[in-house]
Amino acid sequence: QMQLVESGGGLVEPGGSLRLSCTTSGGALDKYLMGWFRQAPGKGREFLGHIRWSGGATEYADSVKGRFIVSRDYAKNTIFLQMNRLRPEDTAVYYCNARIIGDGYWGQGTQVTVSS
Repeated sequence: QMQLVESGGGLVEPGGSLRLSCTTSGGALDKYLMGWFRQAPGKGREFLGHIRWSGGATEYADSVKGRFIVSRDYAKNTIFLQMNRLRPEDTAVYYCNARIIGDGYWGQGTQVTVSS
């Protein structure tokens, strides 16, 4: 069973940066698409971006393209979400996801709050 653990959330001022990590265990990632999602209070879960573990191809939602970057550390089975120029509307719980087909596996989430 794949397990994912997010870390790196916290409070940051508008315009600041934050890097989230998602450490995985319990399986090889070669066939997986590793993604980041977020859910703000009262809203549905929103796709942010993903990276194909094998090959490293990435794709992003228009809402974060140019500000957020998804990357991976192959040796540590870890993916990252680098978030730049953060805005108050980026405040949400951020989740890591690993899937081949269907819903896949989810982490427990990490809170990001953007506020002065």
